[in-house]
Amino acid sequence: MRSGITPVIYYCNPNIYPEKEYFIRKNECSRYADALGIEIVDDDYDHVKWLDAVRGLEDEPERGGRCLQCFRFRLNRAAEYAAGHSFRVLTTTLASSRWKSLDQINAAGFWAVSRHPGVLWWDQNWRRGGLQERRGEIIREYGFYNQQYCGCEFSML
Repeated sequence: MRSGITPVIYYCNPNIYPEKEYFIRKNECSRYADALGIEIVDDDYDHVKWLDAVRGLEDEPERGGRCLQCFRFRLNRAAEYAAGHSFRVLTTTLASSRWKSLDQINAAGFWAVSRHPGVLWWDQNWRRGGLQERRGEIIREYGFYNQQYCGCEFSML
C-alpha cells in the first residue's frame, strides 16, 4: 500500500439483521477487498451472541448505550484476533460514518485494546482531510450497495 501499511480487513458484523442483509454487506466488502488485493478475515455471524451482548439496551436511541456496547463487542473480537495473529494496530471503518459517534467508537476501541496487550488503537478521524469525500468517490466508483440503516433490527424502527 502507498502508506507502507498493509491492511487486513476483519469482518465482524453479527449485529446486522436480517441475515440476508449481512450477506449483502459482506459480499460488498469482499468485492472491494478482492479488487484491492487486501486480505479479509470473516468472523462468525453469531447474531444470537450479539443480541445477548446488547440485551436490555434494545430501546436505546441511535448513538446511545446500545451502539457503544455494539462497538465494544465487535472491536473486542477484532482486538482479540489482532493479538492472536501478531497485529499491532487496530482501527475501524465505523469511524468513517458521519452517523456514528466518534467518541463512542474511540472509547470502545481503547477499551478493546486495553484487554489485549500489544495491540494499539489508532483513533484516526477518517472523516477529515478529504477522507469523507474519498469515501463517497469509492462508493460511486464501485457502485456499492447503500444501506438505509445501521444494520441491527433496532435501528430499523
